[in-house]
Order: sequence, then C-alpha cells, then structure tokens
Amino acid sequence: MTRSLTTLALVFLLATASVAAERPAQGVTARQHMVAAAHPLAAEAGRTILRRGGNAIDAAIATALVLNIVEPQSAGIGGGAFLVFYDAASRAVRTYDGRETAPAGATPDMFLDANGEPIRFADAIIGGRSVGVPGLLRLFAEAHRRHGALPWYALFEPAISAAEEGFAVPPRLAAAIVREDRALRVFRESREHFYRNDGTPRQQGEWLRNPALAETLRDVARQGIDVFYDGPLAHTMVEAIRTSNPSPGRMTVGDLGAYQIREREPVCGTYRKRTVCGMGPPSSGGITALQILTKLGRFDMARRDPQSIETLHLFAEASRLAYADRDVFIADPAFVDVPTGGLLNETYLRRRSRLIDLKKAARRAEPGEPPFRRQAAAPVDDTDEANGTTHLSVVDRNGNAVAMTASIESAFGSRLMVRGFLLNNHMTDFAFRPRRDGQLAVNRVEPGKRPRSSMAPTIVLDERDRLEMVIGSPGGPRIIAYVAQTLMGVVDWRLGIQEAIDLPHIVNRNGETEIEAGTSLVAHQEPLKAMGHRVSVEELNSGLHGIIVTARGLRGGADRRRDGVALGD
Repeated sequence: MTRSLTTLALVFLLATASVAAERPAQGVTARQHMVAAAHPLAAEAGRTILRRGGNAIDAAIATALVLNIVEPQSAGIGGGAFLVFYDAASRAVRTYDGRETAPAGATPDMFLDANGEPIRFADAIIGGRSVGVPGLLRLFAEAHRRHGALPWYALFEPAISAAEEGFAVPPRLAAAIVREDRALRVFRESREHFYRNDGTPRQQGEWLRNPALAETLRDVARQGIDVFYDGPLAHTMVEAIRTSNPSPGRMTVGDLGAYQIREREPVCGTYRKRTVCGMGPPSSGGITALQILTKLGRFDMARRDPQSIETLHLFAEASRLAYADRDVFIADPAFVDVPTGGLLNETYLRRRSRLIDLKKAARRAEPGEPPFRRQAAAPVDDTDEANGTTHLSVVDRNGNAVAMTASIESAFGSRLMVRGFLLNNHMTDFAFRPRRDGQLAVNRVEPGKRPRSSMAPTIVLDERDRLEMVIGSPGGPRIIAYVAQTLMGVVDWRLGIQEAIDLPHIVNRNGETEIEAGTSLVAHQEPLKAMGHRVSVEELNSGLHGIIVTARGLRGGADRRRDGVALGD
C-alpha cells in the first residue's frame, strides 16, 4: 500500500495547482465510497484505506494523520477533534468529544496581567501556557476500538510514508509560514522544520520531510497511545511545555494520563423534514447552526435567490440572534448547566424568529430566555477562536459516515513543536476575563474543563433516517455560519454540493455583517447598509468538505478557498 500511495500522491501533488479549476460544479461523483479532505495526499490516504476494506472510521483516522503532515498549521496529534459518526446498520448518529482539557494547574486568572487586565491574544497563544491536554489520539483509539475494521497499525502507514518520503509544500502552508514568521522562529524545533538552514522560509513546491513525526507515529502505531499519554513521549511534551520561554505552562504527565474522551448525545433538530445532527456542548456549533436554520424555517427560503438582499438580511439576522444565545449559555456541560433543550425548543425559536425585522437590521441582539434554564444568565463572552482547524468527511461502501473537525486552534497552535508535531493553543479558547460586572463567565478557565468551540461537524438524515449529507468546516467562530449556509444551499436551493460550498459567505456574529471579499456580495454593501447593517468586507476563508448521497451514488465537494479535494470510487 505504501508505495502505491506514494506514487499516486506524486500525481496528485503535481496537479494540486489546477485542482480548484477542475472541480465540477455539482461535485465529484462516486458509486462506492468517498473522502473529502483539505489536501490531495490526505484524501488519497483515506481512499486507499477504504479500498483495502476499511470503514469510515478507519479512513477518517488515516486521513487525519496525513493532514498532520501536509497541513501541520491546522491540526494534528497535538490537538483535538469532534467526531460525528453515522452507523448505517442501526441508522443512528453517535458523537465523540476529543476536545482538549485544561490542566489541573490551570486557574481562571492565568491570562490576566499584573493589573488584572487580559493579556494580548498574540502574546497568549505562544508557548506552553496556551497548551491544553491533547485529545486526538485518545479519540482515534476509542473510535477504532468501538467501530474500526482494519488493524490499528495499518491506519498509520500512509502518514508514516508521507512523513518519511515528504511532500511538496502547498500554497496555504507556504503563505502561513510567511504570515506567522516572527512567532514560528521562537522555538528551535519549529524553526528548524519550517525554515531552511540559511533562515529563509520553506517555499511553495519545496519538498518537505518530517522524519521526527514518522518516528513518533511509528511508536504510537506499534505501542498504542500509552506511549503518548503515559510514556516517554508524554514526558517529552511536558518538559517542552513547562520549560518553554516565553510562557511556560502547567501541564503534568498526570494531566495527560487522566485524559478521557466523552461520548455525548448528538444535538439534532429538524429542517425541511431532514434531521440535522451535530456536536453538543462544549461545542456551540451544533446548537447555534440549528438555531439559525430553525429561525429561518418560517420563511420560504427556496423561493428566494441565494444572493438576494432579502436572503442575506434574513440569514444575518437569524445568525445575530443565534450568536447572542451562544455567547451567554454554552460552555462545558460538566461545569455549566447548558439549557440545550431550551435553546432548541421550537416554540422558543419561533418566538425569537419573530424578532427579525424584514426591513431593518438590529444593532445588537440580546440573548433570550430559553425554557428549562436552571441558572442565571452569565455575562456575554464573545471570546474569539482562530482558524488553525481542518475538516474531513467520509462515506464508506456500507453507508457509514464520519464528519470530523480537528484543530490545534490558531495557525501552528502554540508554535511549540515536539517530536515532529505542533502542540495546540486551545487554552486561549477560554474567556480571558473570568468575570464581568461581578458575574462569572461560563467559559472561564477551570481545571479539567473543555473550552467552548464553534466546530460543527454535521450529518443530515432523510425522513427515514438514511444518510443524506456529511459536512463541516474550519473557520473559528464563523464555522457555524459556513455550515448553516451550505446546508441551506443543498436543502433549500437544491444546489450541488460543490455549488453550495462555493456560495459567497455572509456572517453575522451579533455585530458587523461580514461579506466575503472578492465575491458578488461586495456589490450589496450599500443596500445592506441602507437596512441598518454595519458591513465589513473580509477574507472569509472556509474549508468546507462535504458529501451528499443521491440516487445515483455519492457526490463530494471541496472548498476552492483551500487545497482540498474529494476522491471516491
């Protein structure tokens, strides 16, 4: 398998520059199985595993491990993920939480300066203080134990091969190295990997190997995840975190050994007779995307042009209301009583939807009062999230599916690299200011807590609970809007998956209405402003990867804004 994968990888890498132009508008088609991911080599690894008889879980793991090599700025074994799994035999959706946790030594004030004010985000993310306990490998091991088909070691072979033999640096990675130049040079191992001996950054098309990561993955493949969570590798990580200069961290080997994934109840709702299922808290993605869709359910969106002023206004206002609730009520349910049922209550959402003025934008939405709430409203926490994230979608020949969004938080995470992989900076997803006006923030730092996320891996089922769609995206807090808009594209406007992914983005996080730079929406600035929107033009760089099931087979789409592809047989 390894040699054939490498040969195919070379073909794909040579074609990467023209991939976007060749994507059919309706999406790539396949009859048996499919993988959509953020790099051709990663998608090919997943397809190879499917061809060998692996299932969707196996292919997702293999794909994600290769993404650690070729998209190191976005995700990897030093971070975490949320995984949504559709079991075709039982027609059931299961969700697994591999989100990072705060070390036992973490404190609510750890991101405040001597005057009690939050430190700059750019300073907070660099170094060991920002590193949460990684969950990705524990998630993979548990998902494989419960659902995997191929041997554990086989899932690592493509990534080990890619790390040893190398790959051509893709455009996004080359640009990210330049963009993060100053921070990437802080720590020796990151500096040596991403820069040449003369100190110049790696260039697009340059061949890049990672023998240190190949050895790390070989150890985990042979010895299991204990080597990562309780063995020599755990001690190496902790040493790097606790001695980092600047910003030493507080993690211990005990924190790593204590980490557990959580299987959580999926968050599901109905939209246009489909069942839409996603990740519940500590992710805000599933709840907030469903809130947007449900608020729009009373409008006949199918009769509206996807890019009309009216459509953009309605989507922005529904989003504004949903983000207002998100910023107050959602955090780790082990620490906060999240009123999930109330936030998705149809009567409550209909009432919230009627706050939308068809002619005028709200300046700012106030959070609602959802039913079943058992604690007082907390202060608004609009903590931002960076974009060091990736998403992959898989459907296997038996109809099982995986939607998985993985992350190390900002680009290149904490910038700390250990044994060939980058450590996350997910601690900065917590609220830096633990209290406002005497009230505690629900997303404040606490030992063992999981920071709130916006990741929204999503699976859509038809009226008979059969698989219809798998979708998700990176993009920080904008992920929610990207996913909701793409779902509407397929369901309301009957677009092909690639067409839906290609829709120009509009985002409102209860503030400015952001429209995507370089798209047709830029021409709508003045009409939106006339309705009261505060408009900004932004680079809304999603990374949507999706698959839909049709009567003729599978159709997959990959975001032209990134380097990904959909591949199938």
